[in-house]
Amino acid sequence: MAEPRPPLTLAARVLGAVLLILLLGGVLVSGSAWLNGQQAARQAYDRILLGAARDIAESIRVQEGVPAADLPVSAFQLLAQAPDDRIYYAVHGPGQAFITGVDPESEVQVPPPGSAGPDYFEVPLNGEPARFVRITRRFAERSFSGPVEVVVGQTLRARKAMTSDLMLDALLPMAVAGLALMAMAWLVIRTALRPLEDITDDLARRDPYDLTPIATGRLPRELQVVLGAMNRFMGRLDTQVEAMRNLISDTAHQLRTPVAAMRVQAETAVAEPGEAARRRALERLLARTRSLGRLLDQLLSRALVVHRTDSAPRRPVDLREVALEIMERDDHALLAPGSDLRLEIGEDPVMVLADAFSLGEAAGNLLGNALRHGTPPVAVGAEQRGREAILWVRDAGPGPAPAVTEQLGSRFNRSAGTQENSTGIGLSIVTSVAAAFGGRVEMARGDSGFRAALVLPAAEEKP
Repeated sequence: MAEPRPPLTLAARVLGAVLLILLLGGVLVSGSAWLNGQQAARQAYDRILLGAARDIAESIRVQEGVPAADLPVSAFQLLAQAPDDRIYYAVHGPGQAFITGVDPESEVQVPPPGSAGPDYFEVPLNGEPARFVRITRRFAERSFSGPVEVVVGQTLRARKAMTSDLMLDALLPMAVAGLALMAMAWLVIRTALRPLEDITDDLARRDPYDLTPIATGRLPRELQVVLGAMNRFMGRLDTQVEAMRNLISDTAHQLRTPVAAMRVQAETAVAEPGEAARRRALERLLARTRSLGRLLDQLLSRALVVHRTDSAPRRPVDLREVALEIMERDDHALLAPGSDLRLEIGEDPVMVLADAFSLGEAAGNLLGNALRHGTPPVAVGAEQRGREAILWVRDAGPGPAPAVTEQLGSRFNRSAGTQENSTGIGLSIVTSVAAAFGGRVEMARGDSGFRAALVLPAAEEKP
């Protein structure tokens, strides 16, 4: 199978377009120059024919009742303007009686008169194209009365040569101008494409992990649009790469201590001689395993949320439906069996433009933290406050200490096993979702308890 041809460069495409325009213009100019040259040559040599015919007609005299022509030198001087052409002349009296001229046996089929004035026509002259003019001089004398017809013709060699010369005179300057335009177009294209070469060199010299924006500088406006789109793409890519780095770092940090603890507990359970002590060690190992499972779920949930917040399209979402969905899940029954859950939503939609899955994960983490660390009853609700849409979870307790609240939502805390660490990943997911959709996390203590809320811009139009 033949290899596909490499695509043409941008410079080659532009030059090809310029060359095509010049060729089309050259064809049009050539046709126009040819037609104008033909017309100019015809007019010039038709005047020569007509002048020679009139000189011959003026030289005709009636002698003894018979017209006779004393051919003037001026007529042949005019016809000599085309030295390479063959000439023909003939003078006929009434009834086409031959008076003088070229051999009357010449094979020239003179057509009947077509007009009263000078009559031009084209017929072959000894097998070669030729053009003729016919004029008539009328006599009214005692000894002779009637018309005398003069026919003068010549071949078309001089006309064709003149047409070619005129066309070449018109085309040569145009060809020189075309070459100059091609050279100028090449210089303009190279100058216009030089910024692209600079951008290419900049990208080639960069470190593979360098995703900082490319400076626009004094680039043309068209390239600034392209470079702006490229910089925005590199910004999104940098965000994704940074998120993946943070995820790997967080995962390594969060898993190191639980895995080490599980290994120690497993070794302890194997080494315990008594059945009761071994059972207690296995129970601790089971609890640690469940805790590790929850930690892995949160880490995977965070990775998925980070991916979707940048790639999933924004669609209208009703926060009341998100609150209702997390209330209907079975997760809270495992976290806090028999917990007192309440749903507080109104009749009006609370619309935002976001990803429903990411909002559900954020709301689920808010509810999970409230069930694990808060005081029942726990309420979930959604409301609109001005131009802000709020999805909140409230419990009846006082909430964490202010020093702990300031650390909530960070990537991870190094105090493994504390409340800060167990809630930090969940609220980190909430913080990431809020930042992705232009919102924030709001925490407040009130008479009814501690409330954690996801505050987002409300959608302008409701579906």
